[in-house]
Amino acid sequence: MAIVQDKVKALIIGHAIGDALGVPVEFQARHRLEEDPVIDMRGYGTHPVPPGTWSDDTSMTLCLLESLARMGTVDYDDIMSNFVRWMKDGEFTATYTVFDIGIATRHALLSYAPDSKLIPRTEPLQCGGTGESDNGNGSLMRIAPMALYLYRQSGNDLSWPDMGIVHNVSRLTHAHPRSQMACGIYVLIAAELLAGSSLRDAIRAGVGKAYRLYGQQPEFADEMNTYSRLWDIDRFAKTREYEIKSTGYVVDALEAVIWCLLNSDNYCECVLMAVNLGDDTDTVGAITGGLAGLAYGWNNIPPNWKGELQRVNYIEEICDDFSRRFARYIGRKDEAVQS
Repeated sequence: MAIVQDKVKALIIGHAIGDALGVPVEFQARHRLEEDPVIDMRGYGTHPVPPGTWSDDTSMTLCLLESLARMGTVDYDDIMSNFVRWMKDGEFTATYTVFDIGIATRHALLSYAPDSKLIPRTEPLQCGGTGESDNGNGSLMRIAPMALYLYRQSGNDLSWPDMGIVHNVSRLTHAHPRSQMACGIYVLIAAELLAGSSLRDAIRAGVGKAYRLYGQQPEFADEMNTYSRLWDIDRFAKTREYEIKSTGYVVDALEAVIWCLLNSDNYCECVLMAVNLGDDTDTVGAITGGLAGLAYGWNNIPPNWKGELQRVNYIEEICDDFSRRFARYIGRKDEAVQS
């Protein structure tokens, strides 16, 4: 059970820490952060919140994780209901207040739960935007729990039907194939890390599986070139920093995350590298932090950052609930080796 809990917490709290490190400097330019880099928890920067405060990235991740833990399955209505409770009531937040929500996400949630009773409710899988401009990183930033959920049934041998579930969870707010594909790549990498692969091997294997799976699907054919820099991962690792963007665009965010993972050697270095790229610092920090947490392990996340995280006990409770629900699946390979 301890192995399971550590993996879940490494992913989810690793994600929350990266988020919290990035919140105070969200939207700051890279050259500004080169002059005054983030090296520890800060507060009261871009947003008037104390140190250790996490944003919508972690709130929506917890919405998904809590639903999976309570329902034991993927229930799109329940997930959306959690999202709405977060947006309208401040649940699943660090300070009981929503201070950051993306335009596409807000639009999708208001489609599902309109403010007016005169407006008909949209079905969950029809809420997300499908246009070219609807490719912010708002579904990628919250997809981490799906790696835990799918690993418990398929291990790291995820199939196309598994990817279909990932795509549906993306579609709740972001339905364009490009956003769905980013979520799929992330989950495939995370599954390799859950299986115990080294970081570079996990990225190489996860991206390789994505290339093969998506390359066979006509509906994703137009997106293969969009992610072309990732298909040669060893070459991509050598990309110069100035060629890496860290914007809210889903492709930029995913590339920035993978680049940081490939060019750092520990959790601390990795998440600080991500945050100090500037721009969408909380989201890039969060996505990087989750995968780095899995790669380097719960015990290698700095204890002082864990301690400074707002409502960390609340996050741990949701992680523990999920771990108890799926204990006999996640980490089974690790437990077999130890026995």
